Amino acid sequence: MKELKYLNKYLFKYRVSLFLGILITIVARIFSLFAPRLIGNSLTAVERYILDDSLGLDVIKEELFWNIVIIISAALISGFLTFLMRQTIINVSRYIEFDLKNEIFEHYQKLCLSFYKNNRTGDLMNRISEDVGKVRMYFGPAIMYSINTIALFVIVISYMVSIAPLLTVYTLLPLPILSLAIYKLSKAINTRSTAVQETLSDLSTFTQESFSGIAVIKSYGIQSKINEDFAKLTALSKDKNVDLAKIQAWFFPLMILLIGFSNILVIFIGGNQYIEGTLEIGVLA
Repeated sequence: MKELKYLNKYLFKYRVSLFLGILITIVARIFSLFAPRLIGNSLTAVERYILDDSLGLDVIKEELFWNIVIIISAALISGFLTFLMRQTIINVSRYIEFDLKNEIFEHYQKLCLSFYKNNRTGDLMNRISEDVGKVRMYFGPAIMYSINTIALFVIVISYMVSIAPLLTVYTLLPLPILSLAIYKLSKAINTRSTAVQETLSDLSTFTQESFSGIAVIKSYGIQSKINEDFAKLTALSKDKNVDLAKIQAWFFPLMILLIGFSNILVIFIGGNQYIEGTLEIGVLA
């Protein structure tokens, strides 16, 4: 994380757009909560109508109608705000990527000749392309999804605790396991991602040297040897990328598994509470 402190100057440069993106994210998440709450209210209203003969059908229809109108309106507003969220934060990451590439290129121009003799061209190209792309991912999707998750977590948990504290506890039960699993996966992903970058650097260097020395390759007639070496490097790069993809493939299935386990607990405990009459069907929904 110490290395990321150098990048804070870019966050300060685009602080207005980032603040606007954070604000839009919070408002979008608030509107996204209207749907589950009103769906629960609608189910409770239908249950009241079934159990209470004194309630008129017109009253229930009107309540359901307005619930549907608000749900659709909130979904449209939330979707539009989510679009604005991506336009602000992701665009900022593109601007930072552009600035960072220019800064690196200007720094390259100031370096002495001995630096280029001691460093491979592929490594230098990898720094200004692949590495800067990873930095853009940090400034763009990483910040956006982190803010989105934090805002959603705070708003949703606060609402859940206010209506069903016990169910909230069971909902959050798999969270420590999920956090530990994500931490372990992140370390493995980081290790394999580094290996992918190293193989890409080797491949870039080999390609650049092959193009620059094409006359020598042809004069010695070693095209087939170069093709074999290139095939080996591409195969190695493919294997490293597949290894990375295998680890990344565990991420979402693991999340779905633990979330599904949490849902089973909520349905089981909440169902028993509903049968006992201590919980409304709308809250469980």
